[in-house]
Parts: sequence; structure tokens; C-alpha cells
Amino acid sequence: MTRLVRPDAVLVQAVIAGALSFAHLHDLAEAAGQDGWKAWAYPVSVDLLLVAAWHRLRSLRDAGEPSRSAWSWFAVALAASLGANVATAGLLDLRDVPDWLRILVAGWPALAFLGGTLLVHRPTPPSTPEPDSDPAPVPVVERATEPGVQAAKLPALPAPAPVPATTITTPPALVAHAQKIADDHRTRTGSDIDTETLRARLGVPPAMAEAIAAQLA
Repeated sequence: MTRLVRPDAVLVQAVIAGALSFAHLHDLAEAAGQDGWKAWAYPVSVDLLLVAAWHRLRSLRDAGEPSRSAWSWFAVALAASLGANVATAGLLDLRDVPDWLRILVAGWPALAFLGGTLLVHRPTPPSTPEPDSDPAPVPVVERATEPGVQAAKLPALPAPAPVPATTITTPPALVAHAQKIADDHRTRTGSDIDTETLRARLGVPPAMAEAIAAQLA
């Protein structure tokens, strides 16, 4: 038996709202002197910046990182979309657009390009130095002796003591970032973060993760 496909009311509402906002942005760009394909490119640019800012906002929140920059670009794109909807509601004469609005529309491509670039290419955190590996043990060398004389063995050198985790240098910025991750984990789970989870979140070697965990409050 064939199942009937029921339309999703939320999806239908989103399509209608998106189409209306798209048309308002196109009409405003066309009234501001952007004719032809340029008038159609403006609503695409505004909607893409809005979606990119929202996607980056969710990614930063899931990673526990500051999201102020993503919020700022989301507000800029939302203001451009909302402003076009209000301007085309009869409050603005589209046959005589003011000069300041023409300047805003003409300068939007540069602003959108800057916002999209900053959202996509975020700065990478500084890489942490790898701890020095333990030196290889010195082999015991046996000297050849004459027959009947017992071979003398050189005493084996003692193995170097393992470097305690507290002597590993940890950058203050990395410790501060680890503290934020630990606070977020304690808020969500109600328990302190373990060393293995902290190491996986930071992407550092086990020895450095133990050194950082020892410095957390």
C-alpha cells in the first residue's frame, strides 16, 4: 500500500518565508540601481552569509569556543534581510531610493566577502611542542679476552629516571583553554573531566595531558 506523503508545515512555512525574503531583497537591490543578474545575486549573498554564520555559531558552541564573531556576522546578515523586508513594505519609495541606501547596497558585496572569509578561515591554535622521548639505553660492551681468563663485563648504566609530568612546560594559553573545557564538562555532566577525555579534546600527548590536568582547579 502506497503511503501518502504529508507535507511538513514547518518546511512549507520556511519555503514561503524564504521566497518572500528573497523577493524583497531582489526588489530593493533593483531599486537601488543593481539591475540584471546583480539584483538576483544580492539575496543569494545575504542568505548564504546568514547560513554560514549560523553553521559556524553551532560549531563553535559545540567545541566550547567563543562565538562572539559568529554572532556578529549573523546579526549583520539578519539586519540586511530584515531591513529589506521592512523597506519594501511601503515605508520606502522604491522609485526614489535615498543615496545612503544606494551606498549600503553597493558596499554589501565587500562586507559579505569579508564576513564569509573570516567565518571560513578561522585562525588555528598554536601547536604544542612534543615532549622529548626517553634516550635509548646504552648497550653493554664485552671485551674479548685470552683463553682461561674470565671476560669482564662493564657495569650497566642505570636507566634514566622518567621525567615527571610536572616538569613538562605547558603554555598558559593551553592551560586556560583546558580550564574552559573542564568547566564546561563539569557543568554538563556534574563530574570532573578525566585525563583521557581532556587529552582527546586538546589533542595533546598523554604526558602533557597529565601535566595540564594537575594544574586545573
